[in-house]
Amino acid sequence: MSSVGTPGEGQYWYNVNTKTIEKGAQSDWSQLLGPYDTEAEARTAMDKVQARNDAWDAEDEDD
Repeated sequence: MSSVGTPGEGQYWYNVNTKTIEKGAQSDWSQLLGPYDTEAEARTAMDKVQARNDAWDAEDEDD
């Protein structure tokens, strides 16, 4: 028997539909951001997304 688990097992994911944290990917991959090593990191997922979007928007304005 293989000791390899499911990808992302034991890591944390942010579900963009339910706005909850999942330990191990429990939902469809299209609904998840991650993986993250800690629950705290997963909780800041949308903050990171917003910061990146803002940075890209600023770059677009500079062009």
